[in-house]
Amino acid sequence: MNLTERLNDDMKQAMKSKDKFKLSTIRMVRSTIKNQEIELKRDLDDNEVLDILSREIKQRKDSLQEFEKAGRNDLAEHVAAEIDIISEYLPEQLTEEEVKEIVKQTIQETGASSKADMGKVMAALMPKVKGRADGKLVNQLVQQFLQ
Repeated sequence: MNLTERLNDDMKQAMKSKDKFKLSTIRMVRSTIKNQEIELKRDLDDNEVLDILSREIKQRKDSLQEFEKAGRNDLAEHVAAEIDIISEYLPEQLTEEEVKEIVKQTIQETGASSKADMGKVMAALMPKVKGRADGKLVNQLVQQFLQ
């Protein structure tokens, strides 16, 4: 079952169980996916859906930080719950140690030796960790190893 089918099934299940919050979150994600499909004039594959899910989580994490800074715990809780629901559709997340190991391997594979090679490393690295690691963490680790 691909991600789009899983989202549809979970949406139906949320309707049956009258889980309004989960239903609205899934509908929001499906709407973003549908808009992308309309724009591209074709169905999206799982990798493209993963990109959208990752982007949605990143946007919500940014919002969560802003709400917490502003002391808006009510909104922060709401966004944190949305993050939990969307995260269910992402692959198992890598630990920081696993990401460090992948970063080290990729730096060796690309022969990178300075920060000038960072773009080359990131281009080779991101497909390996797509949807399984936070891009900000990956970027920080690459910078750390290339110093």
